[in-house]
Amino acid sequence: MEQHQQQNKRKQQDDVVTKTTTQKKKRKEVAVFGNYRNYYGYRIGQDSEEDPRLKAMKKEWFEGKDCLDIGCNSGVITIAIAQKFSCRSILGIDIDDARIQDAYWTLRKTVKSTKGVPAGIAKLEESKNLNGIKNHVAESPKKRARTDCTECHHLQEADLFDIVSFKKGNFVQNWHPGENTSYDTITCLSVSKWVHLNWGDDGLITLFSKVWRLLSPGGVFILEPQPWSSYYNNRLVSETSKVNYQEIKIRPEDFQDILLDKIGFRMVKDITSSASGRKAGFNRPIFAFWK
Repeated sequence: MEQHQQQNKRKQQDDVVTKTTTQKKKRKEVAVFGNYRNYYGYRIGQDSEEDPRLKAMKKEWFEGKDCLDIGCNSGVITIAIAQKFSCRSILGIDIDDARIQDAYWTLRKTVKSTKGVPAGIAKLEESKNLNGIKNHVAESPKKRARTDCTECHHLQEADLFDIVSFKKGNFVQNWHPGENTSYDTITCLSVSKWVHLNWGDDGLITLFSKVWRLLSPGGVFILEPQPWSSYYNNRLVSETSKVNYQEIKIRPEDFQDILLDKIGFRMVKDITSSASGRKAGFNRPIFAFWK
């Protein structure tokens, strides 16, 4: 009888430990800014060659252009854009320092795994990035060497270190690029909801206004907004998001009118259909706005 009671007591203790460990893991996995670890791993999966949203984008929006990717996470799509569309430069920014470190790891891995890159070059560039990651400051794209666009067709993977960069920053609240910096193309993919939930309607307007100011005349803003149902699913990730969810007046279906009538964009095109055959999780609308 006593042995049976001891076994039950040990089992209860084990259950408490298991429950506590599970709760800690769940707390660690909460991403109040959408800054999930391995975000692209579970969205894209191992069976996809590339992010399906790239099919909706045109090369002329990026080729030989200075670009900005807001909410880059681990840098997968930032690097893919540079590779596929031959950017002159592309900067990925994210609010989470851990995701920026992931992005540099992704960049080093991409360069090293590319066929035809001499091992010595890859090793040298990796060493340079490792030494400079903490003190990396994004230069103004206008100060970069202007590369002939014909050379971009033959982009060497080792050059990715010169083309792709990452920086931690809160785009809405306090991130500012160098003086007189502007971008030809800005992407904001599955980020607007997190801005909205964390900083409300004012934060969303700040996001859109800042994008407009940073775009060069004729520049393109590529926006993938999340549906309102997605807001509901994530409204309880923090007390702030819970409160903001109740107070939000601007819905995703209003974004086009806001960007055109209040922010100042002159034209919009729904480019969703260009990304035909997209898998579940990537079937959100995608819009291109021109300044």
